[in-house]
Parts: sequence; C-alpha cells; structure tokens
Amino acid sequence: MAVVTSYMCLAVPTRVVAVNGNLATVNVQGVHTQARLDALGEPVAIGDYLLVHAGFAIRRLDPEDARETLRLFDEIFALQAEDG
Repeated sequence: MAVVTSYMCLAVPTRVVAVNGNLATVNVQGVHTQARLDALGEPVAIGDYLLVHAGFAIRRLDPEDARETLRLFDEIFALQAEDG
C-alpha cells in the first residue's frame, strides 16, 4: 500500500514597499523580500497588495480583502499558539 502525502502551497498577501522595474520589495508581517513582477501583467505601485508565490507576484489584491485575509491569518496563528 502506497502512502500519499500532499502539500498545499499558500500565497500570503504582501504589501509593496518599493518597485524597481520588474522587481518589487514587499513586506509581510515586518519581513521584506523580493517579488518578480514579470508574470503579473499589470502595473504595480507602492502600497499595493500582491499574492506572491515562489518569488513571483501572481495577483494584485483589493486592499480591504488583503487586510481581512491578513487579519484571519493572525487569528489562526493566535489560536494555534493557545493550543501549544
């Protein structure tokens, strides 16, 4: 009998803090990282929220939706911390 393990990748909303050509510096919970903009196909500005997967921005998000998603992640992490 084979054991199948599957993993799910999760793209977290990130906020753009700088743009230099096809490279954006994004912030997620105080951590800055780089995201390529090549696959996005639309302009990006400082303050925009993006979904980033494997170093590539894959979607621009509505700011309110992004903030709500981040709030929900915070809630989930707080519950997990309570459970130990």
